[in-house]
Amino acid sequence: MQSFVAVVEAGSFAEAARRLDLTSAAIAARIKALEDDLGVALVKRSGRSVKPTESGIRILEGTRAVIRNIRDLRAMAVDGGQPGELRIGCFVSALTNVLPPILKRLYDVYPNASIFVTPGASIELCRKVASGELDAAIVVEPQFAVPKNCIWQAFMEEPLVVVAPDFLKDEPAHHLLATQPFIRYDRAVYGGQLADRYLRDHQIRPRQRLEIDGILAIASLVHEGLGVSLIPDWSSMWTSLAIARVPLPGRAPVRRNGLVWNAQGHHARMAACIYSEARAVFGPIL
Repeated sequence: MQSFVAVVEAGSFAEAARRLDLTSAAIAARIKALEDDLGVALVKRSGRSVKPTESGIRILEGTRAVIRNIRDLRAMAVDGGQPGELRIGCFVSALTNVLPPILKRLYDVYPNASIFVTPGASIELCRKVASGELDAAIVVEPQFAVPKNCIWQAFMEEPLVVVAPDFLKDEPAHHLLATQPFIRYDRAVYGGQLADRYLRDHQIRPRQRLEIDGILAIASLVHEGLGVSLIPDWSSMWTSLAIARVPLPGRAPVRRNGLVWNAQGHHARMAACIYSEARAVFGPIL
């Protein structure tokens, strides 16, 4: 069932295999076994992708629920005092520097907690929290109203900053953006949209070299001397790179990160604890 859900979500056997750390052949064999047991085809090839059949679509949500229930049963079997497994999402960039210190403090409060972490894009993680697939998620501030059953609270702010090769550290931020090759933060994500709006508001037309998602990837490209960029300030993550952090003049726009959680779920209390511990780690929002 897990392989079936992974293939539907990934759209291919190869990507599902990568996510589950299996071979494509193993994924295909597992789904074939499930299809043989149910007596119906669950997936079909459509060009280069794989899509669920009508039967697959009918059982998809139920299959997800079964997987969640099995995880909860396992967690409760180990520790009857815990209300099953906590399912938390986290946007990919925050997996290495935001999530670990929060979980460290959470385990101080709930030392026997069983936690399952799902990485993903913030918009998709918000949807999963609202539908009950996840109990909570660390996400970039939603640019839409969260559902009534959910709570969103920010716990950190990241001002936009110009990053440049270290030898350009004394140049003004706007001069760098206007004259140097520009590595654009993907405009499909909120941080990239925030940077794009700043450039347009200040009538800066950069000489774009490439556009890419991933703050750490951009920092590495700047380190290689390929250009400058305008991204949320994650300077704590690139201390080993030869790049300079050049502040914008005046008050810079900020990207806010926080926690969204299902206030009606049976893990609501633990989710609220995650938010409290996040505030303790990252300090007050100014």
